Amino acid sequence: MSTTVKVTAQEVNKLRQATGAGMMDCKKALVEAEGDFDKAIEVLRKKGQKVAAKRADRESSEGAAVAKINADNTAAVAIVLGCETDFVGKNENFLALANQLGDIALNTNSKDEFLAADFGGMTVADKLIEQTGVIGEKLEINAFEKIEAAYVGAYVHINKIAAIVGFSSVVNNIETLGKDVAMQIASMGATTLSYKDFDPAFIASETEARIAVIEKDNIELGRLGKTLKNVPQYISMAQLTPEVIAEAEEAAKAELKAEGKPEQIWDRILPGKMERFISDNTTLDQEQCLLDQKFIKDEKKTVAAYVSSYGEVEITSFKRVTLG
Repeated sequence: MSTTVKVTAQEVNKLRQATGAGMMDCKKALVEAEGDFDKAIEVLRKKGQKVAAKRADRESSEGAAVAKINADNTAAVAIVLGCETDFVGKNENFLALANQLGDIALNTNSKDEFLAADFGGMTVADKLIEQTGVIGEKLEINAFEKIEAAYVGAYVHINKIAAIVGFSSVVNNIETLGKDVAMQIASMGATTLSYKDFDPAFIASETEARIAVIEKDNIELGRLGKTLKNVPQYISMAQLTPEVIAEAEEAAKAELKAEGKPEQIWDRILPGKMERFISDNTTLDQEQCLLDQKFIKDEKKTVAAYVSSYGEVEITSFKRVTLG
């Protein structure tokens, strides 16, 4: 007849520190492993595999977004450790795990490399399975983004959104610039750096869709006797060719003439009218292009203007990760 192995509180505590599992789970694992520490970890991992298999179809839309920067500010990584509930996502141990994983991710170059990296004698992928058993919820890496540059900045918004941004050079107060632009990325959700990055087919389909929405809204506004929305001809600077700009300027001059404005003051009025025309016809850029967005700390200037105020420096790349 086999005798039940007795385990000490010290052994249980050691396993708890290594795995984060509960006291009773650690005790049971050590008893099952007949006191062998490594086998006990394997027991907990197998429990995690069973839980993971049962919860494979669950949504891991909660969790924590983390950003990490290396010591010389030349590389940054942003990851999302996903779980099932907001309750777990706010747990201190879960957040500590997310930060540990972020530190490991910083030294890898892809999600696959990251998942295969070492975490205390097991792979990151195995650690996630182990912790699925410990926590009782599906855990997975929902996002992995890395950038390298002469200088990188980062910003994390209440563990829900993480943004990282790279710059071409190091200038005075680059730390402030880096944080401000990363905050802009986190807050305003740009998808690309410049309107020059857009595919012409995307601009064409988006223009058609936006005009259709506004025209539909105007039918209802007209029925209610309210002011109609402006229907733009264009939505991106990519569409505003020199010919389009020249045509808009002529139309503005004709408008001034019809209003009876003296020709000698047109030069003072035209710049404002053209600025308004460009603003009205570049809504896609203002929403999705980082450089063309209004700077959140001073909406009188664009992000491009804010960056240029720091001197010879440009944004080279950026990434944003978020829950869900």
